[in-house]
Amino acid sequence: MKETRKGMLIVISGPSGTGKGTLCKRLLHEDTSLCFSVSCTTRAKRDGEIDGVHYHFISENQYDALLQQNKFLENATVHGHRYGTLETPVDEIIERGQNVLLDIDPQGALKVMEKRKDCVSIFILPPSYDALRVRLHTRNTDDPKEIKRRLNNARGEVDKLNKYQYAVVNDDLQMAYEKLSHIISAEKQRTTRYFPVVEDF
Repeated sequence: MKETRKGMLIVISGPSGTGKGTLCKRLLHEDTSLCFSVSCTTRAKRDGEIDGVHYHFISENQYDALLQQNKFLENATVHGHRYGTLETPVDEIIERGQNVLLDIDPQGALKVMEKRKDCVSIFILPPSYDALRVRLHTRNTDDPKEIKRRLNNARGEVDKLNKYQYAVVNDDLQMAYEKLSHIISAEKQRTTRYFPVVEDF
């Protein structure tokens, strides 16, 4: 049996605090076919974040230059900060036959889904808004004003659920991970990406 594969673009999105970052980190650790796309942002680094690993932390002027050069696959202003995914690195990974994992906000995700109709789109949901509030407070990365803004935005983001191909509720991390893993495994076998050749005798 001979087989070749075309890489795919996987968009994982959802409101802040749903655990999509944790889920993506585990997927990348356990599935070597996946590559993480590092987005650009103008926001400041949080404790423990590394430039070029979690994000490319750039200035407003650098962001403007990339925007003018049409370098972004998607870009959006979210919670008062600007984010963008560089298009060339994404295409280079896919051309190598690997799969690109995008962990982005719903605003950016919708733009990618519009431009790349063949992408796999997965929305991560919280079990409730109260659980989301608790998670945002527990992770201790944002001040109360920022948490309130993210909670308010979450309702509008969840309303866009029907734009995505798949939905996964993160009520139990292990169960949510297994569902995500199964979705990606199934998508790898689509005949638009997977080309097995049965050899003659």
